Amino acid sequence: MKLAIVGTGMIAGEALKALQYVPQIETVAIYARPQSRAKGEELARQYGIAKVFTDYDELLREDLDFVYIGNINSVHYEYGMKALAAGRNLIMEKPMCSRSEQSHSLAEAAQKQGLYVFEALTFLHAPFFQQLRELIPQLGPVRLIQCNYSKYSSRYDRYLRHDVAPVFDPACDGGTLLDLNIYNLNFVLALFGAPMTVHYTARLGFNGIDTSGTVVLSYPQMVASCTAAKDSFSPCFDMIQGEKGWLRINGSPDDLEKLELCVGEKMQIIRISPEGHRMVDEFKAFEQIYREKDYEKMLHYLRHSLLVADVAQKALDCIPANS
Repeated sequence: MKLAIVGTGMIAGEALKALQYVPQIETVAIYARPQSRAKGEELARQYGIAKVFTDYDELLREDLDFVYIGNINSVHYEYGMKALAAGRNLIMEKPMCSRSEQSHSLAEAAQKQGLYVFEALTFLHAPFFQQLRELIPQLGPVRLIQCNYSKYSSRYDRYLRHDVAPVFDPACDGGTLLDLNIYNLNFVLALFGAPMTVHYTARLGFNGIDTSGTVVLSYPQMVASCTAAKDSFSPCFDMIQGEKGWLRINGSPDDLEKLELCVGEKMQIIRISPEGHRMVDEFKAFEQIYREKDYEKMLHYLRHSLLVADVAQKALDCIPANS
């Protein structure tokens, strides 16, 4: 499977680290904006990538199977649609697109051509996640879910000085919901499906961007709260509470630690720290699905991504337009 990396930021570097553990995928090229060519060339030297492009259309004329879109949120749709038009399959860094209608448009275009579109979400493809599904019935009827991914941003001090990085820039479709809380939404929706209602209460910064906040998802017999922050920090966790017990995952999606299960008086601890790099499992899964031509399995994950996009859009719509 021949892959090109689009972007030279932190997540592109992390993806390249993970791909060293997936020999079935050959990274043949990297795209950098003209002003970032030096960063692209450094990544190419570091990871043995043969070609660096600053012209995206030229990159898409290469012999490629997939393009990994790892640049800022606001250009995911444009870059994704161009790749599909060139007949290339996609791996989209989360969020797939900034707006729900863009995600649906991208998915429709891919399906018309029989192309593959994957959204890169680490834990959905980790072995522990299937194990988690099998443990949940032991909890009895689930009543409450609490998710917290709070991580003080290395760029927040700059933001306080009004030096705005893309992750805090509305023009780049930044913000905490699409950067961190999207993990929490994926966790809840993958396990419990679509909620009845969605509400987002956010703390907004000087330029209207959400620097922290909580999404509340209501279900017929259950409530889930999804909290994330880039302006403060705390231990990260996912907690599922049922009538017969509780289950807690300690750690953030990029640094999982362990799973604790308590049913009645019985306590069980399961270590879930991934071996190697946290992104390895997803790349292995994508390669296997593509190699086995399991288009229906791809569609299963794509339908989930579209559900997350719809719920995220409802949450974003709760932010006042004139903020």
